[in-house]
Amino acid sequence: MSSFVDQASIEIHSGKGGAGCVSFRREKYIPRGGPDGGNGGRGGDVIFIVSPQHRTLLDFKYQKSFSAGNGKPGAKSNCHGKDGHDAHIPVPPGTMIISEETGEILADLTEPGQRIVLAVGGRGGMGNSHFATATHQVPRFAQPGEPGQSLAVRLELKLIADVGLVGFPNAGKSTFISVISNARPKIADYPFTTLTPNLGVVRRGSGREFIVADIPGIIEGSHEGKGLGDRFLRHIERTALILLLVDSSPIAEPKPEHAVRMLIHELKKYKESLELRVSAVIATKTDTIPDDDTAQVAALQSEAENRNLAFFDISSVARVHIDDVLDFIEKTLVEKRRQETAD
Repeated sequence: MSSFVDQASIEIHSGKGGAGCVSFRREKYIPRGGPDGGNGGRGGDVIFIVSPQHRTLLDFKYQKSFSAGNGKPGAKSNCHGKDGHDAHIPVPPGTMIISEETGEILADLTEPGQRIVLAVGGRGGMGNSHFATATHQVPRFAQPGEPGQSLAVRLELKLIADVGLVGFPNAGKSTFISVISNARPKIADYPFTTLTPNLGVVRRGSGREFIVADIPGIIEGSHEGKGLGDRFLRHIERTALILLLVDSSPIAEPKPEHAVRMLIHELKKYKESLELRVSAVIATKTDTIPDDDTAQVAALQSEAENRNLAFFDISSVARVHIDDVLDFIEKTLVEKRRQETAD
């Protein structure tokens, strides 16, 4: 069973404030002491914190409710109640927090260490000493603590990566990412062999590095949710570049040039702007192609060039033209970042 969880619904509850105290000084030589009831403590907040050590929302599969501590009541001798403890909830970078009631996006957490308070603890009530005045010296009342807040929220994870690899099942994405990075995905030859997105970090000799996401196999109709495709597609929304990996072996189905059209169609239908991030078409498994049977690769290259996309033919198994692809990714990312800085 997959341990990658990218959606979860939970409830959060901040703490209620402690009640103020009604008390009067009662000492041996002070028979009529004034009010000395202390204030109640404030309730704890519910705080979400981005933790780079977390990569999925798996923890929320087992725990659905999170509560901060209640404030303690005030006491005599003007002793204030202790504040309730805050509830800190770590989430992976790329987590969106959405109100279950309204559908409003409450937070989009992307940076390590970023934090947001989503449920504020109730204020503690004032003790009776707070209400003493020259004309009202013996107040016999105090404030109750304020209630905390309760929210039902949905967490959605969108992976943060520089490059997204998109292709149909068995297009060779898992093998490619295992060759270029530290990712070690499970690889086999059957439909939907990859059921979870894989992240890999690529480190170049230049000292630069970038993160590549292997998005599970897209099928026709993915933008409508077929084969869980809409959930998979969500993970490429934050990528700067999208590379289309296409099986170019003699037995490939659909035909490579048709595969490109179908993949771009699925991206556009899911989100129009994704087509603009497609930067290259990569023909995979070229080690399986006989020397006298290059028509499919030629047709795929023509399709890419007609769309003004870069084209590469690779073999991950034989390590052919892998560095050419990585050089292209590095150069393109550097240029994109330069443009973003200039803007």
